[in-house]
Amino acid sequence: MQDAIAYTDEPALGVDEFIDVLRRSTLAERRPVDDRGRIGRMLAHADIRLCARDAKGVLVGVSRAVTDFAYCCYLSDLAVDVAWQRRGIGQELIRRTHAIAGPDATLILLSAPKAMSYYPHIGLTRSERAFTIDRR
Repeated sequence: MQDAIAYTDEPALGVDEFIDVLRRSTLAERRPVDDRGRIGRMLAHADIRLCARDAKGVLVGVSRAVTDFAYCCYLSDLAVDVAWQRRGIGQELIRRTHAIAGPDATLILLSAPKAMSYYPHIGLTRSERAFTIDRR
């Protein structure tokens, strides 16, 4: 059930609006929301800023991704307002993000600990092949 959600890629998504939906989704627990400059750089250098808006235009979900549109797409942020979760919005943001990146691009996502059971439920495959170097 989508509840009249409009999905659009918004390159000019504002820092304050992005921070607000991060807070309403609980993703703010793992994002530098108190550093507006860093959030601004995160938005400026993303290739996809797919937004989900309700009938009044309120941002209720966002997918922020970095991609080459040919081989890989890193879905860095998937945030849906807690009040709007369990309505298929996150799954639709993932589907549309992958569609924008292209059918030849592998979608890559690092899950928040609390969401580990969500992604397999909607069809993503768990990978044991990822490596990271933590940020400072």
